[in-house]
Amino acid sequence: MADNTEIQRRRTFAIIAHPDAGKTSLTEKLLLFGGQIQVAGAVKSNKIKKTATSDWMEIEKQRGISVTTSVMEFDYRDYKINILDTPGHQDFAEDTYRTLTAVDSVIIVVDGAKGVETQTRKLMEVCRMRNTPVIIFVNKMDREGKDPFDLLDELEEELQIQVRPLSWPIEQGPRFKGVYNIYEQQLNLYQPSKQVVTEKVEVDIHTEELDNQIGKPLADKLRGDLELIEGVYPALDIESYLAGDCAPVFFGSALNNFGVQELLNCFVEIAPSPRPVQAEEREVEPDESKFTGFIFKITANIDPNHRSCVAFCKVCSGKFVRNAPYLHVRHGKTMRFSSPTQFMAQRKTTVDEAYAGDIIGLPDNGTFKIGDTLTEGEMLHFRGLPSFSPEMFKYIENADPMKQKQLAKGIDQLMDEGVAQLFVNQFNGRKIIGTVGQLQFEVIQYRLLNEYNASCRWEPVSLYKACWVESDDLEELEAFKKRKYQYMAKDREGRDVFLADSGYVLQMAQMDFKHIKFHFTSEF
Repeated sequence: MADNTEIQRRRTFAIIAHPDAGKTSLTEKLLLFGGQIQVAGAVKSNKIKKTATSDWMEIEKQRGISVTTSVMEFDYRDYKINILDTPGHQDFAEDTYRTLTAVDSVIIVVDGAKGVETQTRKLMEVCRMRNTPVIIFVNKMDREGKDPFDLLDELEEELQIQVRPLSWPIEQGPRFKGVYNIYEQQLNLYQPSKQVVTEKVEVDIHTEELDNQIGKPLADKLRGDLELIEGVYPALDIESYLAGDCAPVFFGSALNNFGVQELLNCFVEIAPSPRPVQAEEREVEPDESKFTGFIFKITANIDPNHRSCVAFCKVCSGKFVRNAPYLHVRHGKTMRFSSPTQFMAQRKTTVDEAYAGDIIGLPDNGTFKIGDTLTEGEMLHFRGLPSFSPEMFKYIENADPMKQKQLAKGIDQLMDEGVAQLFVNQFNGRKIIGTVGQLQFEVIQYRLLNEYNASCRWEPVSLYKACWVESDDLEELEAFKKRKYQYMAKDREGRDVFLADSGYVLQMAQMDFKHIKFHFTSEF
């Protein structure tokens, strides 16, 4: 058995949100409580650089958006926390979906004024598919927003999950006085300051002390609200939360460092420690003695000076030890890692050991692909890391003939990351990049120029959908490929891909060729 106390200490979770919900502020403040950044330093950098610790890419700093998942770890109280801060923008949803396969729980950030938005709804569906436990943080209570009870109704209806408030706001916007922490039964009074952690007042809400703190009218309203909550919402059932059926809800203002510590205190106590992971062959328990892990993300150029790639490995069971021999299942060869790292966004430290639940960075020179498994010898395959069929396509052309090598290397490494997919048209040999959103084209062009010194240009190509094709009837498959020769391509694995130029053409192909299977994710 692996060291169970170490495994029980681990909390690995993703923060997901719509881009405007204030997720970055929440991540910054969580790191603050982990002692990772000084408050004054955070405030200074907010004013000067206006970027988050977790947004380390140059384009993220310029655009003020996250375009890739950042991995951060820190210690808080007796717990070791691994945060995966995901991109909120829907054009990078695929990165977020893959990240959700590597976490044991999720914190969803919702804007108090806008409520549930499209992207949040989609991400919640992924959590529901995997029964991932969810905690909701309603942000921006220092601004005017929806009525808290209306918000709870909206959360239940839109996210299709039971909710249970564990803190309750006293007014909002300019009148915001603070929150009553139902979980700890404390009153937290709000001071609008990014530099001061809010004072807590232990108060019996049934006494006059509450009236003295916030005034009688607000005290009476708070008592009424709390009575209503106790009457309408079921008491917190941790089993129901862990099964993904009920979501605790906290209110606060992440930018002003308010309500975040309450969320963190409750989270470390009720969130699950590492959970069993389903492999194709069997279920892998976290406390097994032998190490297993899978690669869920690859990042090129974490250090642009060295052109290095890092493969992020989620440890599923046992204990990972530096320099120990591990089997790379897809290649069937043994590998040793002399410099595994743990991350604080771009800052990294070498680690000697890691336990189930931890995320470690392994140096990668092209040996890893997303979904690869590492074990101590057992042939295991972890699944659930699909690439979706792209919806937007462009030809990529070299804009500088002197930089052909740099462009080829850049495309290779960025495709390894899974930010987009590369298809080579069999008819004219041209390279086509497929993405799920327009913004990804801009990010690829920017990163090729800034990280690889290679300039590219995009040329339009009118396509509707890419789908992988296979068939047991080889004659029919050959006939199909001949007839659709202009629209056939190969992906990076050498698999056949049909690039349909309209929905009608795809529908007709499916009707005409009954024995051919058309797949819309790369996992088949």
